[in-house]
Amino acid sequence: MPIIQSLKSKDLLGVKDLSQDEIHLILETATGFKEVLGRDIKKVPALRGKTVVNLFFEPSTRTKTSFELAEKRLSTDVLNFSVPTSSVVKGESLFDTIKTIEAYGVDFVVIRHSSSGAPDFIARHVRASVINAGDGVHEHPTQALLDAFTIRERKGFFPGLEVAIVGDILHSRVAKSNMQSLSMLGAKVRLIGPPTLMPPHVPEGVRVFYDMDKGLKDVDVIMMLRIQMERQGKGFFPSTQEYYRYWGLNLRRLNSAKKDAIVMHPGPMNRGIEITSEVADSPQSVILDQVTNGIAVRMAVLYLLAAERA
Repeated sequence: MPIIQSLKSKDLLGVKDLSQDEIHLILETATGFKEVLGRDIKKVPALRGKTVVNLFFEPSTRTKTSFELAEKRLSTDVLNFSVPTSSVVKGESLFDTIKTIEAYGVDFVVIRHSSSGAPDFIARHVRASVINAGDGVHEHPTQALLDAFTIRERKGFFPGLEVAIVGDILHSRVAKSNMQSLSMLGAKVRLIGPPTLMPPHVPEGVRVFYDMDKGLKDVDVIMMLRIQMERQGKGFFPSTQEYYRYWGLNLRRLNSAKKDAIVMHPGPMNRGIEITSEVADSPQSVILDQVTNGIAVRMAVLYLLAAERA
């Protein structure tokens, strides 16, 4: 059990800002909230009277929906900010946008932005708690936390687990957050992908493989990543067919991992490019579990940030 009862910061900007005890606290708290989600009435009054604004400057299905459900399950008032119909399209700056929102008296700002560091900028200028829902190629902390929750749920522990993160590591904020959280929790992380999509520097202790079959040998967890075409120029790999040939996950390659290995993906999936349907829909896939667990984990984050400010 965690020896602490709240988070030290008013914000969740990145995994790098969390301690191991804080990660365990979030996962323990999420366990309780997942039990709530299994009830007939999936709502608690824990944050009644609080207001959350969801400020998404990038497209999102899973993260945005997950946060909104988490907020409503905690009985908060929810405001979804629509960028295409806002003054942003008229040239309003991020600073003026966020100061306007703060004037409404909101308690939480959940932000996704294409610019790395945008959540940190906002956190320095508002009293509300800021939660990073993904910023550029920097971090996606709640995705890493829900991934950790899912792994713990299936494996029961972290120390010694072999976790392979596969694909577009260079552009993936999910990979960066997971490398930090999983290493902190005691798992052994390996990266697999083409040399052109590997970052120039990786954390100490993280192993790099360019060969899919060698990299997947005897792993406990396979975490596939989406090829982020929107963040890439040309020339990272010849074609999607070539990419699948060398780094796509199929049943044959899955057999290189341990028999009880689990397969993860943050979504959205490019079936037939990074993963086949046979694997994505197999009994070893926990991809839909990740979606469900995201609600419980984000409920935990909101609840603990509110407790820190109480």
